[in-house]
Amino acid sequence: MRLAAAGMGVSAVAAGYIVNVDRATRQGQSLALVLANYFSMFTIVSTLLSAGALVAAATWARMHPERTREPLGIAVALAATTGPVLLLGVVYNVLLRGVPSEVAAADSAGIAMLDTYAVEVLHVIIPLYLLADLLFAGRRRGLPWWSLPVLTVYPLSWLLYTMVRGELVVDPSGAAAWWYPYPFLDPHGAGGWGSVLIYMAGIFAAFVAIGAGIIAIGRFRERRAMRHETVVEAGVLHG
Repeated sequence: MRLAAAGMGVSAVAAGYIVNVDRATRQGQSLALVLANYFSMFTIVSTLLSAGALVAAATWARMHPERTREPLGIAVALAATTGPVLLLGVVYNVLLRGVPSEVAAADSAGIAMLDTYAVEVLHVIIPLYLLADLLFAGRRRGLPWWSLPVLTVYPLSWLLYTMVRGELVVDPSGAAAWWYPYPFLDPHGAGGWGSVLIYMAGIFAAFVAIGAGIIAIGRFRERRAMRHETVVEAGVLHG
């Protein structure tokens, strides 16, 4: 299941790649710049990282069928990528679903189909799978509370990278001398840096809350599994 989910995530990124190549070509934009921007988006980076974590977890499980709990490193990797993808799913489906796109209106039927596939897989299927994996996958390891700051390293690093890079690249359309992947991170907007900092603080708080929830769920599942094992062992000894 993890390998299948990883493969589907990568296929959705590939579909989005084709869509971006087609749109950039039609609009006469710099293909190198468009693709650099595409692979700098939080959705794409998070999906690729989660696919890597899923492949690592699945590979370890196949190599160690006798072990009952996955290593700490794999558990941290799964948790660190699950949080961002879950937040992406919530934000897109609550705030962005159905928002019209001018560039998408000129897509051919094939490109529109690829775009729909990429959007639904990246923002619905992969988040739902990672949620199911968190809640039901066997052999998941509960994380210590000290790992919570570790789960924020990736999103904070991405924010820093994005805010620095935003001033160094131009909008592929030529509309501005800067480019930010999401309007709420653009300090050139109406709200300026004040609005951006508020959004960044809110995003950070959301990641901390989601990370805490992931750790709490993992610890609960591990305690329940240990109690079950104790009951089973007691039954065998007295059976």
